[in-house]
Order: sequence, then C-alpha cells, then structure tokens
Amino acid sequence: MSAASDRDPFFDNAKFLLVVLVALGHSWDQIAGTDAVRALHTVVYGFHMPAFVLLSGYFSRSFSFRPGQVRRLASGVLAPYLIFETIYCAVYAEVRGTPFSITPTAPLYLLWFLIALFVWRLTAPMWKAVRFPVAVAVVISLAAGMTKMSYDLALPRVLMFLPWFVLGLRMRPEHFALLRTRTARIWALPAILVALAVAYVLAPGPDDNWLSMFVGYGELGVSPGTYLALRLVLFAVSAVLVAAFFALVPHRRTFFTTLGAVTLYPYLLHGLLIRLGEGAGVFAPLQAHGLPGEALLSLCAITAVFLLSTPPVRKLTRPLVEPRFPRWLIPKDSGQKASAEQVSTDERKPEGSETGLAVSGAMAQRR
Repeated sequence: MSAASDRDPFFDNAKFLLVVLVALGHSWDQIAGTDAVRALHTVVYGFHMPAFVLLSGYFSRSFSFRPGQVRRLASGVLAPYLIFETIYCAVYAEVRGTPFSITPTAPLYLLWFLIALFVWRLTAPMWKAVRFPVAVAVVISLAAGMTKMSYDLALPRVLMFLPWFVLGLRMRPEHFALLRTRTARIWALPAILVALAVAYVLAPGPDDNWLSMFVGYGELGVSPGTYLALRLVLFAVSAVLVAAFFALVPHRRTFFTTLGAVTLYPYLLHGLLIRLGEGAGVFAPLQAHGLPGEALLSLCAITAVFLLSTPPVRKLTRPLVEPRFPRWLIPKDSGQKASAEQVSTDERKPEGSETGLAVSGAMAQRR
C-alpha cells in the first residue's frame, strides 16, 4: 500500500486550509483594514494557531526520544528554523535598513512556531506521566501571563499556547470522529457566524495581543483578575472555534488535499513575500482602495500559498526547508546491525512531516 493511500485526507485538508488562513492573517496585518476585515482577522486569530498547535500535539503522541525521532526533529524542525532565521534576518536588514544580525534565540516573525514546536515535542513524553495534563498546562499558560519574561526562544508563546499542544497529545481518532458528523457540521457554521458578528461589533478591537499570546497582563493594561478571567473566556471561545473549523473541514479528497502534505513550504516562504512586499511598498496602495484592495490582497495571499506548494518551488527550496540529517553524524549501533531497511524507515520522512504544519505523514498517521 502506498504512503499516499495511508493518509487521511481530513488532516491534509485541515493543514492546507490552516496555512491559507495563516497567510491571510499575515497579509491583513499589513493594512489597517475595514471593520469587516478586522472582524475576519480577529476570528481567524482566535482559532488558526490553536488548531495548528493541537494538530502538532496530536501527531507527537508517539514521540519517545527514539534516536530516529530525535534526528527527524533536528532535521525537520531545528535545522529549518536556523536556516530561515538567518534568511529572515537578511531580508529584514535589507527591507528595514537594520544591521544584519543573526538572532537564533529571538525568532523573527512566523519562525516562533518552529522553535516552539521543537520545545513542545521534547516535552511530549513528560505529559504522559502527569495526571490532568491539560489542566496543568492551562495553569502554566495562565501563570506565564502573570509574569514578565523575555522573548528568548519565543518562551511566552511556548508557554501560553502549551494547553493546545497538550490537548492534542490527549486526543484520539474517535475525538476527531465526533467533529466529522453531520450534527457537528450543522452547528459549526452558526458558531463561526456568531463569532464574526461579535467581532464586527467590537471592531477595531480587541487588542491583537490577546490572541497572539506573547505579552502578559501588564502590557495589556488590565488587572491580574481581569486578565485571568478573560484568558479563560478566550480558551473557551477558541475551543468552540477550533471545533467548528474541524467540523467544516472536508473529509474527502479535494483538489488541494495533496498540498496538505507540504504546508511547511508555503508557511516558511510566504512570510518572505510579505516582507519583500513591505519593502516594495505594495500595501499602502491596496489599503487606500479599501475593501476592493483588501479583497485583492486576500486573493494574492491565497494564490501565493498554492504557488509556493507547487513541485518546482519545493524542488528549488527543499535543501532549505527539508535538509537531510547528515549520515556521517548517525552513530553506528553497538551490538546491533543497522540494516538499510531500518535506516530508511527511521530516517526518511514525507515532505514537511516533522512540523505541525505538515505533521500527518504516512508514518505518523498509522501510529
């Protein structure tokens, strides 16, 4: 049976739709936006990263520090992070005229997710030994917002998004099956429409920092009690939106299903296009045209995701996005013969299979 036939199209569809939403959100960030776009932005940010992080946890359930898993984590997450951190530093220096300085401990822009995933996955075995892991992760997340901490290794986001990763670790196929029913689909769309209506009424608020999860209560200008209460409300609202999103994801193969296996490519590359667009000054004219300009920008973002997922782009950028773990760094087994079959099974991975952006590779889905 081929690897492709082993893949569940539901997860590939979900990942592709999520990376489209990420690209749209980052595009909308570049313009002030009408109230309608602000409402869309707020709702999308309410669930797209929680859903990504949840999927990352779901497909990290089998991580147990086996040597092959650690090597895949290093080559599939850590190496692309370091490579693209360097690339983004160069682009930022060119576009914004800042001194070129590589900052591996201070992730730029969207790269926070890779370093966060690296840290989350390393902790995956620990959560199996903890009672009430989701509740513990929620407490850690809330406590993080009550402190002041630097952005080294994206630590605020690592801690504040942690409950979604741990929830993913605890989920099983039957939980997703509940969201793939007709009943779930019936209530999913009204839930999202209500969220959009509320967000439209609140526009241009609320403060994006509530959803981006990298500042605490002090920076948000609220009391500790208000912060804790609103964060709990946000957890509940995000949970409803995440469930609604998964309920609306197509279950069968679509024209974009195969692209769901390679979403790391558009994720890492679309941010470069946005920064280059910033340098070229393309966003101000679009903003000046109001809603038509926003619609054009949205169409360009969606088109870019499709184009950045194509085979020619992947072939050209594969050494950067999916560098191979050097064979000469793999230690020889002591007392056991590392057969070629074992090496190929342990070391090879589907494109993008180590990130939460394309984590449901054929091997991961069978586990």
